[in-house]
Amino acid sequence: MLEQTEVLVVGGGPAGATAAALLARQGYRVTVLERERFPRYHIGESLLPSLLPVLDVLGAREAVEAHGFVRKRGAFYGWGGQEWALGFDEPGRPAPYSFQVIRSQFDQLLLEHARAQGADVREETRAARVTFEDGSEHSSNHRAVEASWTARDGTEGRIRFGQLVDASGRAGLLAARQLRTRRAHDVFRNVATWSYWRGAAPLAAAPSGAIGVFSLPDHGWLWAIPLHDGTLSVGLVTDHHSFSRARHAAKGSLQSVYDQAITRCPLLAGMLTNARQVTSLKTERDYSYVSKAFGGPGYFLAGDAACFLDPLLSTGVHLAMYSGLLAAASISSVLRGDVDELDARAFYQTAYRHAYERLLILVSAFYRIHDGRDTYFRTAQQLSRRDQARLRLHESFLNIITGAEDLHDTQTDDAVDTFLHAVRHPVNDRPAQGLAGHGTSDLLPLPTTPRHATAGLYLQLHPHPRLHSSTDTT
Repeated sequence: MLEQTEVLVVGGGPAGATAAALLARQGYRVTVLERERFPRYHIGESLLPSLLPVLDVLGAREAVEAHGFVRKRGAFYGWGGQEWALGFDEPGRPAPYSFQVIRSQFDQLLLEHARAQGADVREETRAARVTFEDGSEHSSNHRAVEASWTARDGTEGRIRFGQLVDASGRAGLLAARQLRTRRAHDVFRNVATWSYWRGAAPLAAAPSGAIGVFSLPDHGWLWAIPLHDGTLSVGLVTDHHSFSRARHAAKGSLQSVYDQAITRCPLLAGMLTNARQVTSLKTERDYSYVSKAFGGPGYFLAGDAACFLDPLLSTGVHLAMYSGLLAAASISSVLRGDVDELDARAFYQTAYRHAYERLLILVSAFYRIHDGRDTYFRTAQQLSRRDQARLRLHESFLNIITGAEDLHDTQTDDAVDTFLHAVRHPVNDRPAQGLAGHGTSDLLPLPTTPRHATAGLYLQLHPHPRLHSSTDTT
């Protein structure tokens, strides 16, 4: 069976659902192939305020608001012997709150929204491979034109497309499986272990609905995320070397490793004094990686299919929906004939990669802010010289620390060390914008004005996302 669609989206998570909804509501024929049946479990429950404007553009804000998720009004950090709270109602933030979500429910809301906008959503249907116009499966220099798929009931088919959004997550249909253009960073080779608790006490010093993030005295950190079903998501993140050593000392008991980490964090242990763990432990390895290119002839890589970052600052869903928005704007502008496809891909590559690199620098710097950074764990989270050589660190640093004093006087080539200097020396007695990373306007600005043009193009959000030339005065 051979079908035809204008846009094929592989993956129905936040990146794919965002791109599909934005394109389908403009009348394009959009087909979504999602290998799972939603709702399906997923980690990554704490969202940033920067997502609310994206939900507005998507037209999904009302449904998310009405669902009853916990409103996240800030974050609390017990990090390196210091404690501070961050409220989202401070000036310069895109919204006064965000959400703590049960991802199975949040992701289903987004996918159903894409379906309601007219996308042909096919669950339990796996995209098997992508074929290029030269007939190969590995030709990044030729145009992607067709994908084969297999449904759970055994049905098979092929679908031709004009544009492809690969939002296949860390499985990486194109970058990891076919083109093999994915490169792991030297940093953030961590292991996450988590479970859910009932009866936990709130964190008294934190804003309402806040995430709690707590560093451990030696290796790693813990998260605590309140959810609207009455549970508290509690997770441990540590480097895989320390994780293996701790598990060996615990005679293989993952539960003992988890329990001992909690006891070493008095703030979190206090929250859990009268609580009970209600689910078994889950484990996932968090390796940071980036694809050589975020797109090619006829295709865009979105969300985790393009890049993945340590979960410390809760940026996963933001990067997914941000890239879905950029991909939809790029594709619609090409299909309308407003922008040349090469220019649209250059915009997407530049805008998405810069967002990722800014966050990569911020997370690496956050691990190094406090004393004790010479421990194995904090050293392991530093950007290596190999990583730094491949990044536009100075440019990314400028985007993070816009407005910091004496910025142009810096003589260092290490943007991470310069960032550390800035956050240790507040501007006008206030921490630099972006400290804690929770969605400040300066941290991840959408390129929505000619002044913020990316690769010569900027983004118009209404009535539908599309691209304009920065030199266009009409």
